[in-house]
Amino acid sequence: MGKILVGADPELFVKKDGELVTANGLVPGTKQAPYPVKQGAVQVDGMALEFNIDPANDEVEFVDNIITVMAQLKEMVPAHEFLIEAAVCFKESYMKQMPADALELGCEPDFNAYTGMENPPPDRAVPNMRTAAGHIHVGWTEGVAEPKGAQHMNMCEGLAKQLDLFLGVPFVLLNDCPERKVMYGKAGSFRPKSYGMEYRVLSNKWLLNEALMFFVYRNTIRAVEELQDNAPWWLAIPDGEKVVNDSDKARAQEIVDYIGIDMGVAA
Repeated sequence: MGKILVGADPELFVKKDGELVTANGLVPGTKQAPYPVKQGAVQVDGMALEFNIDPANDEVEFVDNIITVMAQLKEMVPAHEFLIEAAVCFKESYMKQMPADALELGCEPDFNAYTGMENPPPDRAVPNMRTAAGHIHVGWTEGVAEPKGAQHMNMCEGLAKQLDLFLGVPFVLLNDCPERKVMYGKAGSFRPKSYGMEYRVLSNKWLLNEALMFFVYRNTIRAVEELQDNAPWWLAIPDGEKVVNDSDKARAQEIVDYIGIDMGVAA
C-alpha cells in the first residue's frame, strides 16, 4: 500500500417543526451525480440526505472536511434540523405519499469479507424503517484495472476484517444500533473500489461530535498500518464478526482491551 487517504459518505435524516420528514427533493444531487460543494459533495439518498468528503491526508483535514460539508448542507436546508440517528421509522400514512425514488432501498450490492460473497438485499421486515450509514472510504492505490479481481478483493476482505476490530467492535460499545443491522451494516460489509475500498459497517452516529470523528480516522489509519506491518488481528481474534453482528458488549470490551484501543472518546 502507498499513501493512505480516508474519506466518508455519511447519511442524515431531517426534521421540520419537530417532525421527521423526507429529504427527498431538498437538495440537488443524486447517487449518480452528487452536487459538488467545497471539500466534498451532497445528494439525496431515498428519504435521507447524504454527503461525501474529499479524501483526507490526515486527521485534521478529515474532520475539517466533515464539518465544512455538513455546514454547507445545513445552509441548503435552513428550515430543517439534522437528525443523527442510525434507524428511524416513518409513519405509514406518510410513506404512502412518497414518490417511488424516495422509497428505493439499496443500490449496487456490497460484499461480506468473511464469505467473499455478495450480501443479500436489505430485509424489508420493517417496511417503514430507514437507516443511515457512515461509510468509510480507504484509498491506497492510483487505480486498479479490476476492482473485483482476486488480488484486490483479497486485500479488501483483509482490511474489512481488520476494520471490524478497530471500528466495528468499538462502536458496539459507543453507539450501537442493532435495529440497523437488520437491514445494513453487518460485520465485514465492504465494496471494492478502484482506489481501495469502502467499509460499510458503521452507522452515522460518529457524526455526533468531533471526538468521534477523530476516533474514526485514527483507528482507520491504525488498522491499515498494522495490517501493513503484518499484524492481521482477525487471525488472533476470530470472533469479531459475531461480536459486531450480535452487539456483544461484554466481548467487545475484552477485544478493545486486548488490542489496546483508547476509548476515552466514550467519556
